[in-house]
Amino acid sequence: MSTSLSAASPIVRLALPALLAGAVGIAFAPIFVRLSEIGPIATAFYRTLFALPLLFAWMSLEGRRAGRDGEAPVQDRPRTLRDHMLLAIPGLSFMGDLAFWHISITMTTVANATLLANFAPVFVTLGGWMLWRVTPTRTFLAGMAIAMTGAIVLMGESLTISAEQIMGDALGVVTAVFYAAYILSIGRLRARFSTSVLMTWSTVYTCAGLLVCTLAAGESMVIESLYALGILVALAAVSHFGGQSLIAYALAHLPANFGSVSLLLQPAVAAVLAWLILAEPLSPWQGVGGVIILAGIVLARRGSRAPAPAVEAAGDPVVATQAKEKS
Repeated sequence: MSTSLSAASPIVRLALPALLAGAVGIAFAPIFVRLSEIGPIATAFYRTLFALPLLFAWMSLEGRRAGRDGEAPVQDRPRTLRDHMLLAIPGLSFMGDLAFWHISITMTTVANATLLANFAPVFVTLGGWMLWRVTPTRTFLAGMAIAMTGAIVLMGESLTISAEQIMGDALGVVTAVFYAAYILSIGRLRARFSTSVLMTWSTVYTCAGLLVCTLAAGESMVIESLYALGILVALAAVSHFGGQSLIAYALAHLPANFGSVSLLLQPAVAAVLAWLILAEPLSPWQGVGGVIILAGIVLARRGSRAPAPAVEAAGDPVVATQAKEKS
């Protein structure tokens, strides 16, 4: 039986700060992308490539510690072709998220692309209901609606409506679908694999997919200065290794739909960082939007249920679905 997050264990309560810290980490991503001296898709490729040494080192250290302590609650590495196929799901989903978002930016405004990409909570909630019959509470739905309203207010001054931008706007929605698939698959597979294994091997598939996308887009992959290299390394360390890993950890203990709503904090943090680092103006409406987003997250938290342990322990989306159908 599900329990509310407010009555959850200390580990679950620790997951929320980890999720919010992860949102701050990924909020640096658009700043680094703006500062990057190479193309946006090539930047995304190097984001994952430069994160891999950190991730493999983390996975190795975690595996040694678990072996020394005699702990084996989850798999320490993918063992079968099926494991690799499962890990490819979040990896290729995240590849689609990054690639389509960067393409949409070139076909519509940055504000439109970012806002539409942040509709992921709708698809996470819909996907959770369709795949695993996870029914959200009315309180959660109200919180999600408030948080998304805050995102609209946050970016409202920059939004435009134009027939010429319709394809770019559509790709923004596609971005949201891919990110929803990433959140849902990470949330499920985190019960089967450790955070380090999940992040490392899914990033391998993301990196491979982005290499193909970069070559197809014809973007230059030449890093011409130490400054450019430093920006890419910072993007890999802060946003991917730090931010995405904290999110993956948190999604083992929090419902995926609540996690996706909490990540709406990211554009608000990004706006503040752009003001501090890039000297971009910060309007009063952006402040109002950020406050509304926080209010929505608080309400969504009150209406969220902790994951059901029996189902999560299965760690396999297929097994979990069958378990629910039999119950």
